[in-house]
Formats: sequence, C-alpha cells, structure tokens
Amino acid sequence: MKLATWNVNSLSVRLPQLLDWLATNPVDAIGLQELKLVDEKFPYEALQEAGYHAAVFGQKTYNGVAILSRMPLNDVVRNIPNHADEQSRVIAATLDTPDGPLRMVNCYFVNGQAPGTDKFAYKMLWLEALHRWLQEELKVHQRLVLLGDFNVAPEDRDSFDPVGLKDTIHHTVEERAHFQALLDLGLTDAYRLFEQPEKSYSWWDYRMLGFQKNRGLRIDHILVSEALRGRVTACHIDRQPRKNPQPSDHAPVVVTLGG
Repeated sequence: MKLATWNVNSLSVRLPQLLDWLATNPVDAIGLQELKLVDEKFPYEALQEAGYHAAVFGQKTYNGVAILSRMPLNDVVRNIPNHADEQSRVIAATLDTPDGPLRMVNCYFVNGQAPGTDKFAYKMLWLEALHRWLQEELKVHQRLVLLGDFNVAPEDRDSFDPVGLKDTIHHTVEERAHFQALLDLGLTDAYRLFEQPEKSYSWWDYRMLGFQKNRGLRIDHILVSEALRGRVTACHIDRQPRKNPQPSDHAPVVVTLGG
C-alpha cells in the first residue's frame, strides 16, 4: 500500500501534472495541499475517471486540502475541531483498507512568515491545537498517518543552509519543538526510518535557480503511528515532477506500507 503527500500549489494549474503522476505512480491515497480553489471548482470527474474518491476542503485563492483514495472515505473531518480557523488547512478521513481502517490526516501547516509576527503567533496556536486534537485522534485510531506540508525543517540536515537560516522561519526552535511534540505522541517520521541521500529536500524556491542548485528544504512529511511503524518498507521524495514545465515548488513524498 502506498500513500503520498504533495503540495500542488494550485490544482487548477497542476491538474494535468497530477493526473500524469498518478498514472505513473498509482498510489492508494494521496493528500494534496494548496488547492487554491473552492469545492465547486474541484475536478471530481477527472479524478474519478483516474480511479479516486475525493474528500475536499477548498478555499478561494489560498490554502485548500484534499484526500484522494482508491478506497471509500469515511468519517471526514474538516479543520481542527474546537479551533476557530477561517483557513482551509486540515482534512481527515478513514480509509477502508484490506487490513482494516486507516486514519489519514492531511494538513497544510501555517507558514508563519517570521518569528515575532502575528502570523508566527497564529502558527504557534494552530500547532498547539493540532497537537491536542491528534492526541485524541490517536486514542481512537491506532492506525494513523499524519502527512502534508508541515512548513518545518525538523533538523539542520533538512535545510540547504542551516547556519545562514538559523532561527528563521521553518528553522526556529519553537517550530522544531512542535514537530518533536508530534513525534512524542508516538508518531514516527517515515522518511528517517531509512538511509537517505544527503541534501534531500522536498521544496525549492522558484527564484535564484533554487532547484537547479538544490537550495531546498525538507518540509513535506509523512508521520506514522506506532501501529504502522513496523509496516513501513520504504519512503522517498520524488524529485521528477519538480523538473516539469511550470512545476509546483514542492515534490511528492511517498511511503510504502507492507503486509
């Protein structure tokens, strides 16, 4: 079974690339971020023809998340319960897998702009609310996957310039502490279960030849619960879509769960 996450940075622009990627990489489910369209504009029909059910939480121009699955999706939740938020950042659903229900939580984490700003304060409150909710979700769903664009580079090796970018957004002590708090809930970073190439990133700035020079960050993650950890057989970043004309600035991340 394969699950993936991909910040497509505008589904209306990137739909042909998504369909091509799914045809070549027929994952069982994928979490999408930054749809940048309302639910009514979501391409349900095209994705249904590709073999996917869809649960969608869109927003005009900004944000927006969706889960695509070859299996039916149940118990869909949009946004963090009991946390007021006007932005469409979270969608969760239960997948009816052959091995039993699997809870998939797909998030577009707050960027935060810069420490000391209102947007950073919003990010901290959002992360605290996410942590509280996931703590409860894990009590109900032992088989849980949290994935998405976290907008956090958890370690220095997840950044092309950890010294120059020290204490800047995505690199702050506070953000990394929140990432660690998610791990402390019993979640595991699937990518770090395996030996990986040095300087492996999932996002590259469009400017200054960021991708060509590999000036990137690993900010797209897949975390698995303890019940799934032993079943993870592979996890990789697929850089190929970043080479497309008019690509998203993010690359897909894929995890494989064995029997």
